[in-house]
Amino acid sequence: MLYRKLGRESRIRRSILAGLTKDVINYGYVVTTEARAKEVRKFVDKMITYGKEGSLISRRKALAFLHNDKKVVNKIFAELAPNYINRAGGYTRIIKLKERIGDDALEVRLELV
Repeated sequence: MLYRKLGRESRIRRSILAGLTKDVINYGYVVTTEARAKEVRKFVDKMITYGKEGSLISRRKALAFLHNDKKVVNKIFAELAPNYINRAGGYTRIIKLKERIGDDALEVRLELV
């Protein structure tokens, strides 16, 4: 599986991705760089797929990735997963915004469909 390193160590990268995933699930969107958004999209889709499965092992996998944040996992399983029950995938979209002034990185909005 290929992935972006995002210029971070693995433990820091995993924490960043988990945090951004939680933000997308809680608020419905997040504004970040294009590279981060493309990585986070994989994990958001995976969490919603876990929610659609609804099994105990799926819930435990989601809890493990999201640092045992039970409120977020309950939101996935109770609210989000039923909305996407007839959808086969592609639960997120990326909308390009503008370049960031400081370092000219392209900012995008990652949101749930």
